Amino acid sequence: MLLNKTRKPNEFCRLVGFTNKSRKSNMEGNSTSDIVIISGNSHPELAELIANRLGVRKGGCSVYHKTNRETIVEIADSIRGKNIYIVQTGTKDVNNNIMELLIMAYACKTSSARSIVGVIPYLPYSKQCKMRKRGCIVTKLLAKMMCKSGLTHIITMDLHQKEIQGFYECPVDNLRASPFLLQYIQESIPDYRNSVIVARNPGSAKKATSYAERLRLAIAVIHGEQKEAESDEVDGRYSPPCLPNRSRTMDVSVGVPVHPAKEKPPINVVGDVGGRIAIMVDDMIDDVQSFVAAAEVLKECGAYKIYVLATHGLLSSDAPRLIEDSPIDEVVVTNTVPHELQKMQCNKIKTIDISVLLSEAIRRIHNKESMSYLFKNVTLED
Repeated sequence: MLLNKTRKPNEFCRLVGFTNKSRKSNMEGNSTSDIVIISGNSHPELAELIANRLGVRKGGCSVYHKTNRETIVEIADSIRGKNIYIVQTGTKDVNNNIMELLIMAYACKTSSARSIVGVIPYLPYSKQCKMRKRGCIVTKLLAKMMCKSGLTHIITMDLHQKEIQGFYECPVDNLRASPFLLQYIQESIPDYRNSVIVARNPGSAKKATSYAERLRLAIAVIHGEQKEAESDEVDGRYSPPCLPNRSRTMDVSVGVPVHPAKEKPPINVVGDVGGRIAIMVDDMIDDVQSFVAAAEVLKECGAYKIYVLATHGLLSSDAPRLIEDSPIDEVVVTNTVPHELQKMQCNKIKTIDISVLLSEAIRRIHNKESMSYLFKNVTLED
């Protein structure tokens, strides 16, 4: 069976604007024996969905931990000269997920695999892509580790900052989930024409504007203090206070103006949401306190229904309980990260399957086809 066998055009084909008739496949000489899909313990369900869509069987790979918590990887079949695709995402057990990925990649490298592609729907540590205080840019460190382990290509989705791609010495395809989220708005939100796209903070205004323009809807921006634990705008580096009894060898006065510390005004909404459906869009939902605070303000401003859409549903800590008790009517995320337990705790959480997008990306890379089709209906701000 060939990977590019004739298939009925699916919904994804309609979203990105191509069908089987428009494809120029060069897979006639390549059989499914050339491709091996393996996965760690982070998201085996997604790996199974991808393998089924491609019509291939998952490779035999066991990943487990010894009693001393060391990670062991055992690959059952020969992978010499094969194209390996490792499906591994970032979950709550993020550090073990990373070690599993690195060891699997290195095991494939030392077993003479032809190519090793990391399919990482949610890239761990992507929020730590800027210098804060006296720390480091952890994302760059992780990029070096992944490339050194043997990964020759990376497929990911909706990076927290698109500049992260520049940290890698191998090609990185940053896919977008926006066509699926836009389709959900059009098909699953009743009376969506009476909606307004809301940016949770000024930093997400570009993404919200991109959605609003394609849906031909109005936009609103939430501005002010939301008591968010972590912000990309804060550098946080301050000099330590001077010690009064320390002797100085030099006393130089510099005319640096001193300004008061920056304080955000009270939270408010810029834009009209009264009597309308408010749809907040973002790249991820991790700690939900800021989303809940924003939803409460939107409710006070007259929004009669509130949706939250994001690509990555990390839903950390007690997020399900907070969402259940909040004015938010529905939270829509994709299955880049497993969250079945959270869905059992909160009926407001809905999932969109994006395995078709990852499968098509794998098929095109394996088939040496252009990836531009997958970015046909997306913008730079998605």
